Amino acid sequence: MDKNKLISLFHKELRQEAQIQGYIREETEHVVRHISQFGEKGFIVTSNVNEENSREIIKEEINYFSNLGQGFEWKVYSYDKPNSLKDILVQEGFTIDEPEALMVMKLDDQHPLLNNDQHLDINEITDEPGIQDIIDLEDANWNVSHAELGERLWRDKQNNPESLYLYGIYENGQLVSAAWMYLETNSSFASLWGGSTLPMYRGKGYYSRLLAVRAKKAYEKGHPYLTVDASPMSRPILEKYGFLCLAYSNGCQSPAIN
Repeated sequence: MDKNKLISLFHKELRQEAQIQGYIREETEHVVRHISQFGEKGFIVTSNVNEENSREIIKEEINYFSNLGQGFEWKVYSYDKPNSLKDILVQEGFTIDEPEALMVMKLDDQHPLLNNDQHLDINEITDEPGIQDIIDLEDANWNVSHAELGERLWRDKQNNPESLYLYGIYENGQLVSAAWMYLETNSSFASLWGGSTLPMYRGKGYYSRLLAVRAKKAYEKGHPYLTVDASPMSRPILEKYGFLCLAYSNGCQSPAIN
């Protein structure tokens, strides 16, 4: 499958038709938005705007989420139109996160990740203490609180355990590397998240091992397409295993809600 077909499939399944646990999906003429059921920030995952109406639609969405008391993220991909959408969002008060590479790969029976047996030391994490270990790891790596993420992961694992799989590698009783994966609802995609390793344990191949165990589970569950929003650090590893960079994305964070 070529890049344009992959982009079309990704856009259809994970933007236009996406269903996200814990969120109410709303579709209008101009946007697909997701409203948090638990007081977290919402999302606009795709939009259909142009140079003429974009500012009006953006203001309407700011007002809509303000009335709900929710901040929100407007996700913009490099193939979105108009080309100036990100600049217009900045002018309307949004702050722009660092770009991430949209990486996608299709698995098949012969893929090296499915024939990688270096996963015997990987623990599947299914309980609340294990998820807290992941949050402690993320906090240590990034020096910011991930408490909200921990609440969401535990809630999702309890409410729909077959859609979320979490894995970690422990050394001497300490979680040193972790990653998780959502099997997306009504989709052929599995989305990969995390992949964090404490600095002193990097260079041991842990990222690749966690990638392999998730690929196997996704394929076993009937989700042959893997997608990752990749940082510059993880992109080369993903490319080594056959992931293609389809586009770049930026999370655009709404102005503060009064």
